[in-house]
Amino acid sequence: MARFYGRVGFVLGSMETSPGVWTEVLSVRNYYGDVMKRRVSWEKGESINDNIKINNQISILADEYAESHAYAMKWVEWKGVKWKVTSIEFERPRMILSIGDVYTELEEEENQNDESGSYSENP
Repeated sequence: MARFYGRVGFVLGSMETSPGVWTEVLSVRNYYGDVMKRRVSWEKGESINDNIKINNQISILADEYAESHAYAMKWVEWKGVKWKVTSIEFERPRMILSIGDVYTELEEEENQNDESGSYSENP
């Protein structure tokens, strides 16, 4: 089992920085843990090149912040790339994070432009 030390990104909401411009409220924290499973696959996408997808699990030593903000956990930085958190299992004192596609900030911006309830919260 490989060791892990990396950043985890929490998107706590969004706030209007100027009229009509929304910026995500982001909290980034570092965690220790282990890489439990490693699988890589390529999927056909809409672009010319295939999309890379991993089906990895990273077990982190969770603190109170991670447990209380699990709803906001969006990405894990592993091997220099931000990966989407697809599911979370709670096994105290650990949290097992399943990660998949590459995370892009554009996805968060598109979600914020939806009329489905943008909100603002201070970290």
